[in-house]
Amino acid sequence: MTDAMAVTRADVKAALAADLAAARERTLELLGPLSDDELTCQHSPLMSPLSWDLAHIGVFEELWLLQRLAGTEPMVPEYAGLYDAFNHPRIERAELGLMSPPRARSYLAEVRERALGLLDRIDLNGDDPLLADGFVYRMVIQHEHQHCETMLATLQLRDAEYPLPASPHVTPDPPERSETLIDGGSFPLGTSDDPWAYDNERPAHEAETSPFRIDTVPVTNRAFLAFIDAGGYDDERFWTAEGWAWRRDEGAEHPAFWQREGDGAWSRARFGHVEPLPPDEPVQHVSWYEADAYARWAGKRLPTEHEWELAASMDGGCKRRFPWGDDWPQEEHANLAHPEQFRPSTVGSHRRGAAPTGAEQLIGDVWEWTSSEFRRYPGFRAFPYPEYSDVFFGSEYKVLRGGSWAVHPTAIRSTFRNWDYPQRRQIFSGFRCARDA
Repeated sequence: MTDAMAVTRADVKAALAADLAAARERTLELLGPLSDDELTCQHSPLMSPLSWDLAHIGVFEELWLLQRLAGTEPMVPEYAGLYDAFNHPRIERAELGLMSPPRARSYLAEVRERALGLLDRIDLNGDDPLLADGFVYRMVIQHEHQHCETMLATLQLRDAEYPLPASPHVTPDPPERSETLIDGGSFPLGTSDDPWAYDNERPAHEAETSPFRIDTVPVTNRAFLAFIDAGGYDDERFWTAEGWAWRRDEGAEHPAFWQREGDGAWSRARFGHVEPLPPDEPVQHVSWYEADAYARWAGKRLPTEHEWELAASMDGGCKRRFPWGDDWPQEEHANLAHPEQFRPSTVGSHRRGAAPTGAEQLIGDVWEWTSSEFRRYPGFRAFPYPEYSDVFFGSEYKVLRGGSWAVHPTAIRSTFRNWDYPQRRQIFSGFRCARDA
């Protein structure tokens, strides 16, 4: 081994250790303001107790960074089955006899100490595909950040105020064009070589789209209010049959967490704080059904995930990791897990993150619903476990793209595919529209 190779490998290990530490710091800081009782109770039947997520993070890390890599026995075998997401639905988890928050924090610290010790000794360039480019460590880092986003969704559903930083005042700077034209054609969908990519993003393969137009920015609260004021929630013509049935059963008349005040003005609840509805932020907490109905009302449609990725990743014949290029996201590019902003950014806030087409805020702010069902790519291979993607493929899930303000930069890219049921609204979901050119 040359000295240069040794330095490079040491640098990779140091970067992975730093990313593991940053994820843990975010987790503990996020839960820090809450009492043990608040961590162990169930704030919504849609979500796990926060203490379940906390311990699950450790169980997942132990499984992949100790048991799978070093063949160790489970440190807490009596708990392992309780933190398998497929063993117990969320609504049951508060009754499972979970680790106490202090025990969970102690367990996480012990797992991390052992995992870092193994990282110092392990060969990242061996034959094990889990270790290629440090994949398994990147998977664990992303997993923890994804649970931070899940826990943020739980905190939004919690019936109490969560301490929030003062939001910066931003003057809206809307783009000059409401739409941007995408020529279409053949392009490489997905990735085959991104060391952070999950199995459902792979392999890269040629996809074809016809020319289309896509909104320059996500649909805003102001724009969505026009749909409400026009009677969009009461007009069956704009809804699919399933969406109309959901709207009636749910009694939906506006996005989740909105309310109309006595003077007719709109407000929203954000982490327990009631505040005036900001008109120039992307709308969030809307279901796929609501997004699809709005698009139909506007004379448009939701983009396919192929169209979305084409708009977000292509610069001529060159595929980019992000709309702005391959550089790691900075604050001027996108609103991603910003420590002082628990909300979407005003539209026009991230011009430096625009794609070459002029489309803005494709990364961060809100997950964007697409019209696509969650399906396997040609040549898909489940790795390293089928429960991440393979068991979810099918018509019942819709694909979301782009990430939200709650997503960490390590857990998003132009090829990243999220998915959920079309009725889900507790997630930080919004949308933009498209139409045929």
